Amino acid sequence: MFKSGEFVAGHLGDLREDQVQPNGVDLTLGTVYEQTGPGRIERSGKTVGKRRELDAPDDRFDLEPGGYVVRYGDRVAIPDGHVGFIYPRSSLLRNSCMLDTAVWDAGYEGVGEGLLEVHHPVELERGARIAQLVLAEAAHEGVYEGSYQREGLE
Repeated sequence: MFKSGEFVAGHLGDLREDQVQPNGVDLTLGTVYEQTGPGRIERSGKTVGKRRELDAPDDRFDLEPGGYVVRYGDRVAIPDGHVGFIYPRSSLLRNSCMLDTAVWDAGYEGVGEGLLEVHHPVELERGARIAQLVLAEAAHEGVYEGSYQREGLE
């Protein structure tokens, strides 16, 4: 069963009132990156490709069609006994953009990232709500202890 937005907000920290929704919490845009070098995913590990942070004059990103990595502007903490899912806000979809993310395991804490697909030029403002985090109850053994733990917090 999915948890209420108030429950999710209670695990995230400092949020604006307009970020708390009935069924989750809106995550804001922190920054946008363009990947500039190849990555590698092997059976024994991974290497994230080099990237550069895009300029944002007046905190606005003018994005042409393509793929971008977005870093959210909010700390995420997935509580024990839950799993997190992040969905794009409908405003992105209505502007020909898609946000792809992975499952967020119990115990993960950090300022995560997602893949933003832009299919038509769009302007995004830093701090704008671009995604919604929802939590569902989940049975699991152990908690997340991977290499992305506490990313963006240090």
